[in-house]
Amino acid sequence: MGSPTEVEALLERLIQPGGASLLLDKPDATPLPVVVMEQRPLESLLLDITAVREIASELKRGVGFRLLGQVQGKMIRTPVLKSRQADTQDGRVHCQCEYPHYLEELQRRESFRARLRLGMEVGAIVRGVEGDGETTVQGDLKDLSQQGCQLELPSSAATLLAESLLVEIELCFPNDTRFTVQAAARHKVADSDRQTLRVGFHFENCTAEQERKLWFFVREIERESSRYGDEPDVGRLPSMLFQNQSAGGAPPVGRRNLLTYPTPMARRLARVAGYLDAQLLELQQGDRIDSVQLSRHADMLLQLAEEDIEALLFATRCLGQEPLVVRHGLGVAVHMLALAGSGSVPRDVRKALAASAMVHDLGKGLLPSTLLAAKSLGPEERAHLHEHVERLQQCLAGCQWLAAGVSTAVIAGANERLDGSGYPTGASGDDLSELARMSAVVDVVDAMRRSRSDRPAWRIDAVYRHLLTSPHLFDPRWVKRYVQRFGLRPVGSLVRFSSGALAWIQRLDQQGKPFQVQLAEEIAPPSEALGEVLRGDVTGRLGEVVEELPVST
Repeated sequence: MGSPTEVEALLERLIQPGGASLLLDKPDATPLPVVVMEQRPLESLLLDITAVREIASELKRGVGFRLLGQVQGKMIRTPVLKSRQADTQDGRVHCQCEYPHYLEELQRRESFRARLRLGMEVGAIVRGVEGDGETTVQGDLKDLSQQGCQLELPSSAATLLAESLLVEIELCFPNDTRFTVQAAARHKVADSDRQTLRVGFHFENCTAEQERKLWFFVREIERESSRYGDEPDVGRLPSMLFQNQSAGGAPPVGRRNLLTYPTPMARRLARVAGYLDAQLLELQQGDRIDSVQLSRHADMLLQLAEEDIEALLFATRCLGQEPLVVRHGLGVAVHMLALAGSGSVPRDVRKALAASAMVHDLGKGLLPSTLLAAKSLGPEERAHLHEHVERLQQCLAGCQWLAAGVSTAVIAGANERLDGSGYPTGASGDDLSELARMSAVVDVVDAMRRSRSDRPAWRIDAVYRHLLTSPHLFDPRWVKRYVQRFGLRPVGSLVRFSSGALAWIQRLDQQGKPFQVQLAEEIAPPSEALGEVLRGDVTGRLGEVVEELPVST
């Protein structure tokens, strides 16, 4: 609401006892009773702060504040204002402050819903009765109001919600604040690709104290969310609720159980995957790529690669709770970092490469799920599918730090072919940069090693054969470099030895032979149930590698 006439009229409604509250712009602040005495349109407001005279010194020091009030059943608030003068007259404490040139409408207090932005994480524990006993599932808070919340839960929670009319929800904030409330599920939306449920809950039997705390949480989430997004309020102080206090303690509560990942590196990579998963949801809700979060997680991936690239390569085969576009993106990013090496490539270029590869397929999440699941595509459907590149590039418009040449070579180049039969531009031959040529090879290898709706995963030798017999599509130099770098039995391959043993290859020696493997009982993606780790003379103990067994990961 920015019309001067409208602002003046609404402020006039606040000129009455109890009509307004003052909220200091600092963590843990609570609304304080003040009186709006007079307004001078476009110039200043005069406040009576006698009831909270202790804040006068803070206002004089320049601490900002907002005015809150309820008008016509809706909550409104001013932008952050500053005091110009605070003094005492006849025992009353007055404050003259800036005039708000617009007002923000927060809807009704009861129904105002604060949405958690990308990078804000609040865990949730849901307890209910299933069968003869109590069952607990963990999830993530997505938005909160005084009346209810929306949680993202694993799909396994469906049985619990079907059998429990009333459940207990415990919200777990990063600073270890916990809040418990009873709730009933009102609506559910399943996401089969991510194996999750989006569940809307309505809070039941709330006490006055619970309602007070809920409103505090809603306001703090809204405060914290203003520090994120395309135009963050960088001067705003962070909410104490989102200050992580458990860095060395218990693992954080959330839908993604890090303990189910088989290796420490896989658990660390899962945090990057969690970011990409959340970013995908943001894109589907109409937002763009968050520049700060993408930069932060590209740095994180780069650090993991610099620490132990072999462990990171295996970790890309251990992701199973995330959508295919997330798993594929990370697989491409890590293999490109390994293939590019770290010697002569500047760090900022490697960071841009990692960031571009991580997100290169997220645009597919903006297309109809029926299109992605189709086993065959006609010309119109194929043209529609090709739109994912342009859609993603539009969502990256705010990432000014990301080198355009690198992002275009990776995101678009991964889909181009030497003979011009690729997309989005049909570039060919000399028009394709070295990075675009490398991207195409790495992308197709990772894609073919994963199952798709129209085919199962391919064995690595079949993938290599396809690339080597298609020099008109893929640059033979980069195919050769790929094979030389990763070998005939790459890290992350499940193989059978002549002894009959199954094992996942985790490291290779200088001759490309297995140096470290982890035993497996079945042909299935890696999990926490993997067996013994063997190092050194692996073939001396297990025999020669007989075959690779393709596994959809």
